[in-house]
Amino acid sequence: MASPALVQAQEIADDFLMTKPLRPRFIDAAPFWMSLGMVPLTICATLWGGWWFLILPAYAWYLTSLMDLLLGTSEENPDPMTPERNLRWYRAITLIWPPLQIALIFGAIWYVRHEGHLSGLEQIGLFFGIGVASGTIGMVYAHELLHQKNTHERWLGDLLLAASLYSHFRSEHLHVHHSWVATPRDAVTARYNEGFHRYFARVLRDCPRSAWRAEAARLARSGRSPRDLRNPFWRYAALQLALLALAFALGGLAGILLFLWQALVAIWQLELTNYVEHYGLTRKYLGEGRYEHVLPRHSWNAAHRASNWLLINLQRHSDHHTKPDRRFPLLQTYSPDEAPQLPFGYPAMTFVAMVPPLWRRWMNPRVRAWRRQFYPEITDWRPYNRAENPPPRNAL
Repeated sequence: MASPALVQAQEIADDFLMTKPLRPRFIDAAPFWMSLGMVPLTICATLWGGWWFLILPAYAWYLTSLMDLLLGTSEENPDPMTPERNLRWYRAITLIWPPLQIALIFGAIWYVRHEGHLSGLEQIGLFFGIGVASGTIGMVYAHELLHQKNTHERWLGDLLLAASLYSHFRSEHLHVHHSWVATPRDAVTARYNEGFHRYFARVLRDCPRSAWRAEAARLARSGRSPRDLRNPFWRYAALQLALLALAFALGGLAGILLFLWQALVAIWQLELTNYVEHYGLTRKYLGEGRYEHVLPRHSWNAAHRASNWLLINLQRHSDHHTKPDRRFPLLQTYSPDEAPQLPFGYPAMTFVAMVPPLWRRWMNPRVRAWRRQFYPEITDWRPYNRAENPPPRNAL
């Protein structure tokens, strides 16, 4: 057993480094379970209709942002060497949510189509709220799960993505985004001065093709055709078609339309977050198609407490790009000297992103300050603002 003096010295070192070992206790992980608040709210909106659907986005966006203002930020870093067994209560919420989300979506389709107590507009409102839950929570949990090596977790991630008809995100995210983030080769990195609506149309067009090319190239390296059954696009198609068929079985054509509507809302929520995460940030071009390694400076971070609970530390985004398979409770935060910081959490920032003139007024000065801070030697940023081609060799 360690001596009291040694224990005290370790505690002092932890405080100095701002690292805290995570204990295997539910009470410590409980704040990250706040997503479960969406479950009873969805049930109430399904049963009672009216304006109840507004409570779902209000919970995800406004209440979380208000809690950020009241609770402030958290700069503490957990011990990244915390053993896996200590994370069971943190991991549990990501394993519980996929069946809950599927039950909410398809239970609502069956109920509203068979009970007939909601008008058409009420059904549209309800499935807008369900789409907010699918995008704000489901997509974030899918992102966490698809980065893990455990096959069971990856399948749950695939199920969540299929529930939003966005299965290609797995291939695009793992094989394109993480390799080419903050470069013109990454469609998901929002360009400087690019409004969200233009960005959204671009990623909807480019990302499926990018994901397909990545998988085709991966198969080609092992001498296989893109039509090989090892191509995950077969799995993506099967899962999505199965869920569409279930929506039809439970609600007919209207069931499919409601399913498609919540999926579109979820995709919109995901891409709003993607837009915020790297807006205007660019890795230094080294010539001949090469860029510097991904660094903490290439992601926007937010240390706001409540939104990190809801989004399971997604806002510690720089560390995620440094250690993509690091589980969310162990992600580290960075100081402004290492990584750019947002004035508010992602939920509030995505709301601002929907108004491009306001977004540019807030964020363009921050991007320019980031450029002066990290790349004072670059005086001509015009080549870095182009979406089509990397900058020429003489750009620097």
